[in-house]
Amino acid sequence: MAIKCERIYTKPADLNGYRVLVDRLWPRGISKVNAQLATWEKEIGPSTDLRKWFNHEPEKFPEFQQRYLAELQANPALSDFLDLLAGQLPDQDVILLYGAKDETHNQAVVLKDFLLKRLADRVPAERLQD
Repeated sequence: MAIKCERIYTKPADLNGYRVLVDRLWPRGISKVNAQLATWEKEIGPSTDLRKWFNHEPEKFPEFQQRYLAELQANPALSDFLDLLAGQLPDQDVILLYGAKDETHNQAVVLKDFLLKRLADRVPAERLQD
């Protein structure tokens, strides 16, 4: 199965996967029913300070990526999050949902790359696709 990124404001491309919101803030205008989430893992999103500093400015993305990766590695919720996803991937895709308008420069993109590396030793390679 694969790890995918999807903007929560777009019509869901895949409702069959395990849909995980990875923003600390609930996206404006989205009802919890319409989001069709399996879970909201807000503690995995970037800290408020980092999110405000980044302000979705593409030129800050390389530094944002480094800072967010450092936050992830120090995050006490990371182990449980990895266990959760490792349990889902053998059976279904995991879809990381985010609210940012920029589909290239956001935390879900960083998180996906991070997860592909970290889950490689927990999920058989044939089950973990990019």
